[in-house]
Amino acid sequence: MFWGRKRRERELADAREEALRWYERLGGQIMNLPKRDDPAIQQALVDAGERYNAAGAQLDRATTPAQYGLARETAVEGLAYIRAARVAMGFDPGPDIPPLAGQRQAGQITQENEVQIEGRPFRASPRHSNRTPYYYPGGMVQGRPVPGGWYSEPWWKTALVAGAWGVGSFLIMDALFSPGLFGWDGGGFAAGHDDGFQDGLDYAEDHGWDPGGEQDAAADAGGGDFGGYDYGSDYAGDFGGGDFGGGDFGGF
Repeated sequence: MFWGRKRRERELADAREEALRWYERLGGQIMNLPKRDDPAIQQALVDAGERYNAAGAQLDRATTPAQYGLARETAVEGLAYIRAARVAMGFDPGPDIPPLAGQRQAGQITQENEVQIEGRPFRASPRHSNRTPYYYPGGMVQGRPVPGGWYSEPWWKTALVAGAWGVGSFLIMDALFSPGLFGWDGGGFAAGHDDGFQDGLDYAEDHGWDPGGEQDAAADAGGGDFGGYDYGSDYAGDFGGGDFGGGDFGGF
């Protein structure tokens, strides 16, 4: 019993140290990155700052390796947005970061794509450009996979802010993510999903998590996928009641 308790204490300390390492790295990157007036760059920095705040809140509440693991994942996601902002500024993206769990499920954009919805263009690309300035690292949003890459508009924000997909967002997803575009056709997505799911189970077992209690762990750490995100009234205004609310997308 003594050795079992010591092992659990060591695992908890290791998980805390790992989460703190990525959290502090994110904070340093946010502090050192110059500010720009470009809306897409500002958006990436806002996203990174929100993850920093969320990770800090999760660290304050964490009492288990699973909860520290959620804080680590949140901090790494923030670093993904920092890398995107650096790319948009023309800087070197910086050191590599670990892949996010959601990226394994959602995949990455592999080729340029553009669709027209009611005469309005929507684009997705594996590269940053003036036509695709908005970045998403890839992950599950309200149960739907959004591949990582660069987009002409941050249309997924409606689901993050409102807690549910709008009809317009569904239309964009169906049009942009045609079969085969992201390796989903021919078993590519299914294989990636299975691999990612198994990786998650392996990670859980290695850290003493109960796979059946994932939702409880997430709730304890702040609720939702990463919990504690505060997207603020700006997003609610920009994407709730504007073009994606009662405006252009209101008739979808």
